[in-house]
Amino acid sequence: MPRVLPFAIYIAFIIIADVLERCGLAGSTLRWLYPVKTALVLALLLVYRRHYQELRAKPARRDVLLAVGIGAAVFLLWIVLDAPWMRTGTQQAFDVAGDDSRIDWALVAMRAAGAALVVPLMEELFWRSFLLRWLHQQDFLSLRPSRAGVRAATISVLLFGAEHNLWLAGIVAGIAYTLLYMRSETLWTPILGHAVTNGLLAIWVIATGSWTYW
Repeated sequence: MPRVLPFAIYIAFIIIADVLERCGLAGSTLRWLYPVKTALVLALLLVYRRHYQELRAKPARRDVLLAVGIGAAVFLLWIVLDAPWMRTGTQQAFDVAGDDSRIDWALVAMRAAGAALVVPLMEELFWRSFLLRWLHQQDFLSLRPSRAGVRAATISVLLFGAEHNLWLAGIVAGIAYTLLYMRSETLWTPILGHAVTNGLLAIWVIATGSWTYW
């Protein structure tokens, strides 16, 4: 539950936003769902923080450097793996306009902070710490990350890719973060790599106005 519930809440908000949009609610009304869901996920992570034993193991310096490099590489791949056949559905741009039609920079800052700080922790706890190991054995907490099998890794990576509109980029990212986790055997490396990817993507989105990537 400590690893599944924060992720489930996050996905539930995405579904709720989609349903409300299909019911005719304007994007300007729904844009505040993101900071609400991010705050709720963060609150759950803080409540459950004592359950995350895997976060007690710190990565070696070389693994930190590798995670930063891999995270940057995934970002570069993310913005080029965007051909029509690499997408599922139509990605709606994140509505950043305030009531006066100008960019709401407070909302943009919250979106960037959530993507770079909260999402990597929440998703890596679910996808790598929980699902990857649980697919190998139900007593997942006793399984060393390096012992997770190819079957478990493949299924978790494919599901991770399916979670994203850019499914191929998602699969590439899933492979990278999974290998980081299995190699270092500490969850902080995929969290760091994921954070670097999302942080660089946030900077790129803001600098270029490519809001559809959010």
